[in-house]
Amino acid sequence: SKLCGTITLNGAALAAATIVTFTVTNTLVAATDVIHVQHDTVGTIGGYTVMPNTSAAGSFKISVRNNTAGSLSEAIVLRFAVIKAVAA
Repeated sequence: SKLCGTITLNGAALAAATIVTFTVTNTLVAATDVIHVQHDTVGTIGGYTVMPNTSAAGSFKISVRNNTAGSLSEAIVLRFAVIKAVAA
């Protein structure tokens, strides 16, 4: 559990135009926090869309989409940052 870091995905095949979503457990995350995630290294640049979503107390979700016309099997590295925030 850190406010920023990297996540290395497994190299499982992700079919063309497919989205996969997974949960990141992080005890420092509050439901009101803002999560920033980007494709950091490894893999086809521009081949993926990375979207954080669904912050909750102790976790957040990340969705990764294969933007290409073919299957990709790359262990991409994501970089994330938790921005501490409150609901307005």
